[in-house]
Amino acid sequence: MGEDFSQITILTRRKIEAEMAAPLVKAFMKEIGKEKTLKIFRGVIEALALESGIQLAEKAGGNSIAHLAEGLGAWATGDAYEMEVLELNDTVYNYDITRCSYAEMYKKLGMSDLGLVLSCGRDFQLIKGFNSGMKLVRTKTIMEGCDRCDFRISIS
Repeated sequence: MGEDFSQITILTRRKIEAEMAAPLVKAFMKEIGKEKTLKIFRGVIEALALESGIQLAEKAGGNSIAHLAEGLGAWATGDAYEMEVLELNDTVYNYDITRCSYAEMYKKLGMSDLGLVLSCGRDFQLIKGFNSGMKLVRTKTIMEGCDRCDFRISIS
Protein backbone atom coordinates (compact mmCIF):
# COMPACT_ATOMS: atom_id res chain seq x y z
CA MET A 1 0.00 0.00 0.00
CA GLY A 2 2.97 2.31 0.46
CA GLU A 3 3.93 2.24 -3.23
CA ASP A 4 3.80 5.46 -5.23
CA PHE A 5 1.64 4.91 -8.29
CA SER A 6 1.37 8.61 -9.10
CA GLN A 7 2.84 8.08 -12.58
CA ILE A 8 -0.01 5.72 -13.50
CA THR A 9 -3.41 7.25 -14.18
CA ILE A 10 -6.28 6.08 -12.01
CA LEU A 11 -8.03 4.86 -15.16
CA THR A 12 -5.03 2.64 -15.96
CA ARG A 13 -4.95 1.39 -12.37
CA ARG A 14 -8.65 0.49 -12.54
CA LYS A 15 -8.04 -1.44 -15.78
CA ILE A 16 -5.21 -3.42 -14.18
CA GLU A 17 -7.34 -4.06 -11.09
CA ALA A 18 -10.34 -5.10 -13.19
CA GLU A 19 -8.34 -7.54 -15.28
CA MET A 20 -6.95 -9.08 -12.10
CA ALA A 21 -10.12 -8.97 -10.01
CA ALA A 22 -12.62 -10.19 -12.62
CA PRO A 23 -11.38 -13.80 -12.78
CA LEU A 24 -11.15 -13.90 -8.99
CA VAL A 25 -14.64 -12.47 -8.53
CA LYS A 26 -16.08 -14.91 -11.07
CA ALA A 27 -14.33 -17.86 -9.41
CA PHE A 28 -15.61 -16.82 -5.99
CA MET A 29 -19.13 -16.38 -7.41
CA LYS A 30 -19.00 -19.91 -8.75
CA GLU A 31 -17.84 -21.31 -5.40
CA ILE A 32 -19.76 -19.25 -2.82
CA GLY A 33 -22.45 -17.46 -4.81
CA LYS A 34 -22.85 -14.02 -6.33
CA GLU A 35 -24.37 -12.18 -3.36
CA LYS A 36 -21.82 -13.38 -0.81
CA THR A 37 -18.93 -12.67 -3.20
CA LEU A 38 -20.11 -9.14 -4.00
CA LYS A 39 -20.68 -8.42 -0.32
CA ILE A 40 -17.07 -9.39 0.46
CA PHE A 41 -15.66 -7.41 -2.46
CA ARG A 42 -17.78 -4.35 -1.59
CA GLY A 43 -16.36 -4.42 1.93
CA VAL A 44 -12.79 -4.55 0.66
CA ILE A 45 -13.34 -1.84 -1.97
CA GLU A 46 -15.10 0.45 0.53
CA ALA A 47 -12.23 0.09 3.03
CA LEU A 48 -9.71 0.93 0.31
CA ALA A 49 -11.81 3.91 -0.78
CA LEU A 50 -12.07 5.27 2.76
CA GLU A 51 -8.28 5.15 3.04
CA SER A 52 -7.96 6.79 -0.39
CA GLY A 53 -10.17 9.63 0.80
CA ILE A 54 -7.98 10.17 3.86
CA GLN A 55 -4.86 10.16 1.67
CA LEU A 56 -6.49 12.54 -0.83
CA ALA A 57 -7.20 15.08 1.93
CA GLU A 58 -3.61 14.81 3.15
CA LYS A 59 -2.24 15.25 -0.38
CA ALA A 60 -4.62 18.15 -1.08
CA GLY A 61 -3.48 19.92 2.08
CA GLY A 62 -7.00 20.11 3.53
CA ASN A 63 -10.50 18.70 3.35
CA SER A 64 -12.69 21.59 2.18
CA ILE A 65 -14.94 21.52 -0.88
CA ALA A 66 -12.27 23.50 -2.75
CA HIS A 67 -9.61 20.94 -1.80
CA LEU A 68 -11.91 18.13 -2.94
CA ALA A 69 -12.67 19.78 -6.29
CA GLU A 70 -8.97 20.20 -6.95
CA GLY A 71 -8.00 16.76 -5.66
CA LEU A 72 -10.56 14.89 -7.73
CA GLY A 73 -8.83 16.14 -10.85
CA ALA A 74 -6.58 13.07 -10.65
CA TRP A 75 -9.53 10.87 -11.62
CA ALA A 76 -9.92 12.83 -14.88
CA THR A 77 -6.30 12.34 -15.99
CA GLY A 78 -5.91 10.59 -19.31
CA ASP A 79 -9.22 11.83 -20.73
CA ALA A 80 -11.01 9.63 -18.20
CA TYR A 81 -14.26 11.58 -18.24
CA GLU A 82 -16.08 14.74 -19.22
CA MET A 83 -17.82 16.72 -16.53
CA GLU A 84 -20.15 19.66 -16.17
CA VAL A 85 -19.74 21.61 -12.95
CA LEU A 86 -23.19 22.82 -11.95
CA GLU A 87 -22.34 24.53 -8.67
CA LEU A 88 -19.16 24.99 -6.68
CA ASN A 89 -18.90 27.05 -3.51
CA ASP A 90 -17.82 26.63 0.11
CA THR A 91 -20.63 24.20 0.97
CA VAL A 92 -21.68 22.55 -2.31
CA TYR A 93 -19.97 20.78 -5.20
CA ASN A 94 -22.52 19.59 -7.75
CA TYR A 95 -21.40 18.13 -11.03
CA ASP A 96 -22.41 15.65 -13.69
CA ILE A 97 -20.14 13.22 -15.47
CA THR A 98 -21.38 13.13 -19.07
CA ARG A 99 -18.83 10.71 -20.55
CA CYS A 100 -16.95 8.10 -18.53
CA SER A 101 -13.97 6.11 -19.79
CA TYR A 102 -14.19 3.98 -16.65
CA ALA A 103 -17.65 2.78 -17.69
CA GLU A 104 -16.50 2.37 -21.30
CA MET A 105 -13.52 0.28 -20.16
CA TYR A 106 -15.59 -2.01 -17.92
CA LYS A 107 -18.15 -2.44 -20.71
CA LYS A 108 -15.41 -3.30 -23.22
CA LEU A 109 -14.06 -5.89 -20.76
CA GLY A 110 -17.60 -7.28 -20.34
CA MET A 111 -17.67 -6.28 -16.68
CA SER A 112 -20.13 -3.40 -16.32
CA ASP A 113 -21.76 -5.16 -13.37
CA LEU A 114 -18.41 -5.47 -11.60
CA GLY A 115 -17.57 -1.87 -12.52
CA LEU A 116 -20.31 -0.75 -10.16
CA VAL A 117 -18.50 -2.49 -7.30
CA LEU A 118 -14.88 -1.97 -8.34
CA SER A 119 -15.15 1.67 -9.41
CA CYS A 120 -18.45 3.45 -8.71
CA GLY A 121 -18.76 1.71 -5.35
CA ARG A 122 -15.75 3.64 -4.09
CA ASP A 123 -17.27 7.10 -4.37
CA PHE A 124 -19.27 7.32 -1.16
CA GLN A 125 -16.49 6.03 1.11
CA LEU A 126 -13.89 8.15 -0.66
CA ILE A 127 -15.92 11.26 0.20
CA LYS A 128 -16.41 10.05 3.78
CA GLY A 129 -12.67 9.47 4.16
CA PHE A 130 -11.90 12.87 2.68
CA ASN A 131 -14.21 14.66 5.11
CA SER A 132 -16.70 12.85 7.33
CA GLY A 133 -18.89 15.98 7.34
CA MET A 134 -19.43 15.78 3.59
CA LYS A 135 -22.38 14.01 2.08
CA LEU A 136 -22.57 12.56 -1.42
CA VAL A 137 -25.88 11.92 -3.13
CA ARG A 138 -25.80 10.17 -6.48
CA THR A 139 -28.93 8.77 -8.07
CA LYS A 140 -27.62 7.48 -11.40
CA THR A 141 -24.45 6.36 -13.14
CA ILE A 142 -23.30 5.83 -16.68
CA MET A 143 -22.07 2.40 -15.53
CA GLU A 144 -25.73 1.46 -14.95
CA GLY A 145 -26.70 2.68 -18.44
CA CYS A 146 -27.83 6.21 -17.55
CA ASP A 147 -26.85 9.22 -19.63
CA ARG A 148 -24.80 10.72 -16.78
CA CYS A 149 -23.58 10.35 -13.23
CA ASP A 150 -25.05 12.99 -10.95
CA PHE A 151 -22.72 13.89 -8.09
CA ARG A 152 -24.17 16.16 -5.41
CA ILE A 153 -21.70 16.79 -2.61
CA SER A 154 -22.44 19.03 0.34
CA ILE A 155 -20.94 19.89 3.67
CA SER A 156 -22.75 21.23 6.69
